[in-house]
Amino acid sequence: MTPSSQPAVRAAVALAVTVAAIGLAMLVLGDRAYEWVKAVHVIAIISWMAGMLYLPRLFIYHCDAPKGSQQSETFKVMEQRLLRIIMNPAMVIAWVLGVWLAWKAQFFTSGWFHAKLTLALLLSGVHGYFSAAVRAFAEDRNTKPTRHWRIVNEAPTLLMIGIVILVIVKPF
Repeated sequence: MTPSSQPAVRAAVALAVTVAAIGLAMLVLGDRAYEWVKAVHVIAIISWMAGMLYLPRLFIYHCDAPKGSQQSETFKVMEQRLLRIIMNPAMVIAWVLGVWLAWKAQFFTSGWFHAKLTLALLLSGVHGYFSAAVRAFAEDRNTKPTRHWRIVNEAPTLLMIGIVILVIVKPF
């Protein structure tokens, strides 16, 4: 096992332990599990959003680092670890628990939920775009200027604002 694969293995183990713990909580707590699952869902969302807000900032700084420099190589490691160890597992947990919560609370027929789901899908699309960018930066193939990443940096924030308003206010 290479040193660079160890964080990915630790992240996979942590994800498996989290899923197992949530499954056990559902079995043991029964109907009371809903609030605990919601808490873990919110924690996963916070973790995912932290990465979604920080990763494009790393891209902005990475654009200014000369290709092949020590600074560029450091950014590559930071970007890959942020994506693999924090963002990907947090997104998976958020989606799995979010779908379960929506099913349990019977939100699938609510208009606000359809709008929220659309924004969550868009946020996942931005996540995918960032994942592709991590690969491009890792291969020194980034063609986007700093200005692009400064603008794209705002997308997760705007989507998050919409999602939070829909979930809390439930306007329709």
